[in-house]
Amino acid sequence: MRKILLITFGILFILFAAVQYNDPDPQIWIPIYGVAAIACFMAYANVGEWWVFAILGGIYIGAAVYQWPPKFEGFLFSEVGMRSMNIEMAREAGGLAICAIVMVVLAIIMRQQARR
Repeated sequence: MRKILLITFGILFILFAAVQYNDPDPQIWIPIYGVAAIACFMAYANVGEWWVFAILGGIYIGAAVYQWPPKFEGFLFSEVGMRSMNIEMAREAGGLAICAIVMVVLAIIMRQQARR
């Protein structure tokens, strides 16, 4: 189950990075999701220390808080386009929050592996 979860998240982050190709700032978002994908595959291969994933989680959490819009207007998933800058910022913060949650899960998994 653990390996399926790690591969699934790794593939999802690759897909997240791929859809950033047409984004106005792909040079920022492709590496963000790429690092998350690499971290998932590292955890799959049991490579790296748990604290590396914890630090990545902290960085992603900090970035999500920093990216949060001044006024939350929702995510509006029914529309692909950007209706307002606040919606775009909320979507970006949400993506960073997903990365943060997965990195914390990876840190927990790797910590448990290290104790065995």
